[in-house]
Amino acid sequence: MTDLSARFAQAQQDVQQLPERPGNMVLLRLYALFKQASEGDAGDDRPGMTDIVARYKFDAWAALKGMPTEDAQGKYIELVEELKAGN
Repeated sequence: MTDLSARFAQAQQDVQQLPERPGNMVLLRLYALFKQASEGDAGDDRPGMTDIVARYKFDAWAALKGMPTEDAQGKYIELVEELKAGN
């Protein structure tokens, strides 16, 4: 496991221990970065209009199309660190 992968794994644990639940937009950003870092680009199967939450999540992930795994991991780690610091 590389240093970045280890830090990404630690950030996944740290995000579960945040003192306050982040707002919905931050949660969408966390979700999108996590999915991009762990699975790569979103597929073409966009959820239908009846599942609004899944649609927002998909759109947030799809907006990161082409972002390399390492970049997504780094941005996820940075965001978790900001949240831990209370920013």
